[in-house]
Amino acid sequence: MTIKDTAEEWQVKATATPFVGNKTSVRTDDVVMPDGSVVHRDYQVHPGSVAVLALDDDGRVVVLRQYRHPVRHKLWEIPAGLLDIPGENPLHAAQRELYEEAHIKAGDWRVLTDVYTTPGGCDEAVRIFLARDLSEAEGQRFEVEDEEADMELARVSVDELVRGVLVGDLHNNCLVVGVLSLVAARNGDGLDALRPAEASWPARPFEA
Repeated sequence: MTIKDTAEEWQVKATATPFVGNKTSVRTDDVVMPDGSVVHRDYQVHPGSVAVLALDDDGRVVVLRQYRHPVRHKLWEIPAGLLDIPGENPLHAAQRELYEEAHIKAGDWRVLTDVYTTPGGCDEAVRIFLARDLSEAEGQRFEVEDEEADMELARVSVDELVRGVLVGDLHNNCLVVGVLSLVAARNGDGLDALRPAEASWPARPFEA
């Protein structure tokens, strides 16, 4: 048996959007179950995101510490952001986020992994990139505001991040998935065997 997720869509009898926010909304669907019954399913509608695991020549990952109000924590994360424009090329969005949050550019980009963050309650899809051959970006730093104005930046070894994940000190989804995927890739076919940076992404289709 091949272990692979497959696209499928059950019948929706009715749908409503009881809340529309600045970036996301909440949708209620009446979904037909296999036995013919109809149940309500509420979920957050999300434009999608990108995240960047930026790995320097010394084997350190660029991380930032940011306040996240819903969980009342300052979390160590990797640079990430929304796909603000429908159909936006995720590589371009990732390059923008790395520049804006860390003032860094990268010469080598690959797809590390694609995930649904919380598929039971949100349709958010995230593409996590691996960025290497790092250098300082040119020009002025991007002007940040709100929570981002309080961010801290650091470069941390992969081993230290793995330890933090496994002992329960680090919780950000993209950091956890990204770091563990990096280790798995290095121990498998190697980082150069990862998918190209503009590999297709059915969850958020785009034009290269």
